[in-house]
Amino acid sequence: MKKYMILSLVLFLIFPAFINAEDFLGAPVIPNAETIVKTDARYEFKIKLSHDEILAFYREALEGNKDIAFRDWKEDTYIEDDGALPWHSITISKIYQDGWTSVRIVKDNWTWIIGTLILRFIAVFVVLIILFICMSISGRIISNFVKKMEAKKAAG
Repeated sequence: MKKYMILSLVLFLIFPAFINAEDFLGAPVIPNAETIVKTDARYEFKIKLSHDEILAFYREALEGNKDIAFRDWKEDTYIEDDGALPWHSITISKIYQDGWTSVRIVKDNWTWIIGTLILRFIAVFVVLIILFICMSISGRIISNFVKKMEAKKAAG
């Protein structure tokens, strides 16, 4: 028992980041951040780190998750969870204002989920309609070609 106590004390001293680790909906939050807005569904904060340092923190913190996608946009880096985590996205701003970089964590919501499903549902039917129109046009072209060939055989 004494060995476990010493081992746990050593681990707490070696890994102090895990002791002070904060999170919002299971998404890691960088310690010493200044809160801008915090609700049940959204947490915005700013911190005195560069975009690259924050991105490195999140790459390391989310390394074991398989359903995480990193998207590099012009003004932001967008980290999205495509799995079943309670948070939907983490947005890291590339705009560095007065030594602060802003970060936004957003909760996964049903509006986004249903909207995505409806968009995909409509897209399937749009693709099917386009295929139907193309096949109808090609069928008419082929039918006309076959009729002309049969007329040539009958005449000649």
